Amino acid sequence: MSQSHTQSFTVTGMTCAHCVASVTEEVREVPGVESVEVVLDTGALTVTSAEPLDQGAIAAAVEEAGYALA
Repeated sequence: MSQSHTQSFTVTGMTCAHCVASVTEEVREVPGVESVEVVLDTGALTVTSAEPLDQGAIAAAVEEAGYALA
């Protein structure tokens, strides 16, 4: 059984639950992503995947949602 990889990021600019939903939806579309957790109050983004993901791919997904990584 392979081990999951967890990476943490901080998203800036989110102000509401819709922001969280947008970021979650876009990051879930990154190939290899198994789960996404976004915390509005802190901007914390935790991504779990089978293999380590390219931070650029996560940043691009977050930017697609209209936000940025800190």
